[in-house]
Amino acid sequence: MADKEENSYDDIINQPHPISAVRSHVSMMQRASQFSPFIPQEGYDTAVRETARLTDARIELGEDLKELLNRKLHLLHRQEGCRPRVSVTYFQPDARKSGGAYVISTGCVERVDVREGIICMEDGIRIPIREIAGIEGELFSCLE
Repeated sequence: MADKEENSYDDIINQPHPISAVRSHVSMMQRASQFSPFIPQEGYDTAVRETARLTDARIELGEDLKELLNRKLHLLHRQEGCRPRVSVTYFQPDARKSGGAYVISTGCVERVDVREGIICMEDGIRIPIREIAGIEGELFSCLE
């Protein structure tokens, strides 16, 4: 029985390698490329990076700070034609996940639109008043 297993390929062992008449020869590089790595789930790496990206939580302001901000906004509103230069710290919610980031915008105020609830900066930035965490500038030195 063992003798039969040893000789089972004797009839083809010394035959020439078959060459297909229909298919062209594949180079070693092409043959190796079929084993190259692939991404099984398209966008998976992007999703993992997005999940790992950190966002800040919105800070809840105390009553004293809310009152101070309210006074600064009223003073800023009264100075509208003067285009005072200020630095506004505000929360910018993230479009993709909960949380966001605190941003500081420094420049001249074009107008305070109480009806829309925004501060329009000279450079075109529109800051929602409800997202403001702080306002600094020379204009407010009398309040602090």
